[in-house]
Parts: sequence; C-alpha cells; structure tokens
Amino acid sequence: MVHFVEDRLDIDTYLELRRSVNFKPLTRDQARKALDNSLYILVAYQGGKAVGMGRIVGDGAIICYVQDLIIRPEAQGQGIGSRLLDLLKDFVIHEGIPDTTMMFCLMCARGREEFYKKHGFIPRPTEDLGPGMISWLEI
Repeated sequence: MVHFVEDRLDIDTYLELRRSVNFKPLTRDQARKALDNSLYILVAYQGGKAVGMGRIVGDGAIICYVQDLIIRPEAQGQGIGSRLLDLLKDFVIHEGIPDTTMMFCLMCARGREEFYKKHGFIPRPTEDLGPGMISWLEI
C-alpha cells in the first residue's frame, strides 16, 4: 500500500531519491534551499520507505512547475508516478486564482515523454510555443 505525505521531506531522503534515478548531484545546502522554497512537496511511501516524490515550484498564480518527479526504479510501473502527478496537479488547481488560467509545466527526462502526454502535457515546440530551453549557471 502506498501513502502520501505532504510537505515533510528530509534532505537525506531527498538526495537519496535523486541518486536512485541518477539525477544531477546537489550539495546539502542546495537541497535544503530547494526544499525550503518549494510551494508543495509530496512524498510517496511504500512499506515505510520513500519510493517517490514530486514538488511544485513557481508563483502559484501564473506558472507552476513540476520539479523532481521521482519514482525509484524498483517502484516504477505501479501507478505511483501517475498518482503523484494527479495530486500535484490538484494542489496547483486548488492554489490558483479562480477564473484564470495558469501554465503547468515541466521538463521531463528523455524517454519519459509518453508518460507526461498521458497526463495532458504537450511537447514543445508547437505552432504557438517555442522550444523549452535551459542554461547552466556556475555560481
């Protein structure tokens, strides 16, 4: 059985979840600041172990991003990612301003596009939207 915990994720668990899917390593200071500045964090537990997570970053009015949607490899294919994504979307809808439109965005790992398409996301570029872009800043 999977249960979900809101807004309680310690640094060690966060870093371990990221390592489990080979995400870019972070320092503990980066991890703490990222967690502290998230709008919402949701962790999936199975058998007392964190098997997945997702968080929302953004302004809660014009744009929100799904960040760090992670499912440990051994827990993938069980619907946990879909449930996390649905709950993250519910949070954004609840937090948004009524009678407005908000962009709900993400950057997905290569090969995961079909998963996100099933959840209503569209790949860019489109006729109206340019390509997503990124820049790495060395600080």
